[in-house]
Amino acid sequence: MSSRFNRRELFSRLGSLAALPLLPQISPTRKAPREDTDLRPNPGSGPRFKACKLSMVREGKDLEEKFRLLKELGYDATELDSPNPYNSSEVLAAKKATGLRIHGTIDSVHWRHTLSDPNPEVRAKGLRALRTALEDAHDYGATTCLLVPGVVRKDIPYDLVYERSQKEIKKVLPLAEKLGVKIAIENVWNGFLQSPLEFRNYIDEFRSPWIGAYLDIGNMRKFGWPTHWIRILGKRILKVDIKGWSFKKGFRVGILQGDIDWKACMRELGRVGYQGIITAEVGGGKKERLAAIAKDLDTLLSYAKESR
Repeated sequence: MSSRFNRRELFSRLGSLAALPLLPQISPTRKAPREDTDLRPNPGSGPRFKACKLSMVREGKDLEEKFRLLKELGYDATELDSPNPYNSSEVLAAKKATGLRIHGTIDSVHWRHTLSDPNPEVRAKGLRALRTALEDAHDYGATTCLLVPGVVRKDIPYDLVYERSQKEIKKVLPLAEKLGVKIAIENVWNGFLQSPLEFRNYIDEFRSPWIGAYLDIGNMRKFGWPTHWIRILGKRILKVDIKGWSFKKGFRVGILQGDIDWKACMRELGRVGYQGIITAEVGGGKKERLAAIAKDLDTLLSYAKESR
């Protein structure tokens, strides 16, 4: 199958999700391949590896060519949207051929079919898609599924977003455990979880090791200091997204530009014991653009190394 995004195929797959049972029959012994352990150094050493979202890659006629380009540019891993237009065999073939790892999936419908929607049918669609994203993560050998849990709007109050999203997520935690894939809640501009204390409490109330934080450092700078968020969330941080932020230009700056103290952030990640990978989430492009992004990530990793 071509790697070009095919809307007809994707929407056909999303429509077929309605036929899935509420709880897929998964063997209790089925576990995700622990290949991502190769990307984890000793606890407390800080991030050492870099990745980018596959959606950022605008070159390559198929998945294998895209994966190979990232590998040649020095990326250790990538992250795929799910549900997506690919079949697992196609993804795994590209992974095997290139050696590029897949560290996570991203729920591709969490903004459209939110788990906080007042319509139970919309929430049900969102939940089915989340199950698919968890299953794809398992099949790819990934360890996390990124999720935006809900969206606060004028007609969707904050407290109901909190209650509804927690109720829906609890339904899939048994599946996450069986698959060996953790749900990583991302902080985004959704009018929700805008304080590190609330973010921490939201996660802790699940009382489950299968849910944690996907910390986007650029997203939080508007609301406070990233080092505070890192210290407060601590061991709850499962993955870290990287982008630049400027109070004057917003996200229209490079990763190393703007108003984020990256040296302090890398140092704080090491202090709280974060280990593993940082993933760029910025405007993508072809080889030259992706190489520049990789260079910026290498600079951040050098900051982490200096602070060890």
